[in-house]
Amino acid sequence: MAEDQEAPYQALYRRFRPQRFSDVVGQEHVTRVLRAAVRDSKVAHAYLFSGPRGTGKTSTARILAMALNCESPEDGEPCGRCRSCLAVRSGSSLDVQELDSATNRGIDEMRDLLSRVALGSPGRWKVYIVDEVHQITPAAAGALLKTLEEPPAHVIFVLATTDPQKVLDTIRSRTQHFEFHLLGPDVLAALVADVAGRAGVDLEPEALDVVVRRGHGSARDALSVLDQVAAAGGVESDAVEVGDLVAAVAEQDPGCALVKVAEAVQSGYDARRLGSEIVEYLRNGFLATRAPSLVQLAPGELSQVAAHARSLGAAGLVRAMELIGAALIDMRDSPEPRITLEVALVRLCAADLDDSRAAILERVERLEGLVSRASPGGVVDTGQREPTSTPPANVGRDPAGAARSRVTPPPPPLPTPSGARPRPGGLRAPASQQVPASQQVAEAAAKSETPGSARDRSEAPTREELTLAWGDKVLPSLRPAVKVYVATGRFLPSANGKAVLAVPDRGLLTRAQANKAELEKALSSHFGRRVELELVVDPASVTSQLGGSVPGAASEPADEEVEDFDIDALDDAPSALASPAQRLLEAFPGAEEVQS
Repeated sequence: MAEDQEAPYQALYRRFRPQRFSDVVGQEHVTRVLRAAVRDSKVAHAYLFSGPRGTGKTSTARILAMALNCESPEDGEPCGRCRSCLAVRSGSSLDVQELDSATNRGIDEMRDLLSRVALGSPGRWKVYIVDEVHQITPAAAGALLKTLEEPPAHVIFVLATTDPQKVLDTIRSRTQHFEFHLLGPDVLAALVADVAGRAGVDLEPEALDVVVRRGHGSARDALSVLDQVAAAGGVESDAVEVGDLVAAVAEQDPGCALVKVAEAVQSGYDARRLGSEIVEYLRNGFLATRAPSLVQLAPGELSQVAAHARSLGAAGLVRAMELIGAALIDMRDSPEPRITLEVALVRLCAADLDDSRAAILERVERLEGLVSRASPGGVVDTGQREPTSTPPANVGRDPAGAARSRVTPPPPPLPTPSGARPRPGGLRAPASQQVPASQQVAEAAAKSETPGSARDRSEAPTREELTLAWGDKVLPSLRPAVKVYVATGRFLPSANGKAVLAVPDRGLLTRAQANKAELEKALSSHFGRRVELELVVDPASVTSQLGGSVPGAASEPADEEVEDFDIDALDDAPSALASPAQRLLEAFPGAEEVQS
């Protein structure tokens, strides 16, 4: 006598596939309408089910087919016991035809299907379920259009897709469109716990959290993970804690981040998978700080993700997702994806190595955080103080006077918020001069008005405004014959309502003076008001060319006087201070400079 053969094992998502509309969890907005349509005999001739994978599209289509041909339906629900229901459940019903467009996507397959549409079947309704309909060819879609618009009275089409945007508008307009959603963490956890109990799987709370997290809102994916947990007898620990890697990024520790990547690769992680998990972790962190209800994580994991997100800051989170996302795209063609991921992590951990706008924004946000923590009570240090001495009147205009003046290097300025200008000296203001952060933000916004706004038109632009506008806007607008004489200059603090531009030597100063009107016109055009310009010889350049130290250099003691020298003696050393154009004139006697 032959031994009885055991039935083959069936995956949990197949064993516990929904058999009634009420069994479909998380999609009540769809099942309620379909059940009412069956009950009231108001079934449409074509439906389009769209949504992420594993959310119940095909199962709902089969339940609809069972309910339409059920011998004894119950309030729009199939009984599940009659011959028709059992045939649909086993896949042997002649009333239900399923077509997978991933493999049957051509015009020939579609024509073969449509040629049998008019044929009768044992049941009252003939249901065609076309899965992944967005993958059919344009020719096949064109062949389907006419039949889909006016099918035989006993035929119903149910089209399912994970990408409805790729379905032709002419097909979508001929159907009733139902969108399936991902399951929330609570709904998915309840489903997994119910299936585990019915299947006899002993599931610990920690394992339940892992199954729900890896399910990503998909019922089928979650049950597949549950199958794996049941086979392994528990949840295997992750090869790498993505949270630790994100914490290394937040702490600006590239060495720790590279170590975590190495540990993940040694444990069998693929660089692409690791990058995807990092992006997902960062996204959950961003949502945890903005809309915690959208995060599909257990409460304990949610608090950890939110803590890492706060340490990174909003700008850091966005920049990290952009860099890792770009790295994932580059990994497709990279011969060594691990190196691509490591480079992106190093750039994240060292913002000074990245000159992108996102990196600069992150650095500014970190500085603002440091200032807010260093200024208790929300009071921002304005850096104002009473001057201890009156500066010489000729500083910034007379190079000789500047060189003969006593040089005292100012102390390093305290950190200031983004957009605030530190005052000379950088000392902390008296309590009476400290202003709340909100007031200073308003003042900074008023000072950062666009050119031509209602600010005092008699006030010269600040040195910072001049420096920013000079290299990006003003200098490129000048003629080459003018630009060559002022390109090496720099702005000094404005004096007497005039902008002060210092050039390296007298030769350049003489030629720049000849084009002063054009320079003032360019500056006035940019700032939207008249800007008067004063041209001087750069004191720092004069001192350095004579072998001295640059005023304010850290190597020079604060109380040591700069050695006096006669500025007129510079005429005896033309080769040391001459500009390149002047040296060419000296090298070729009789040559003349032509200005265009």
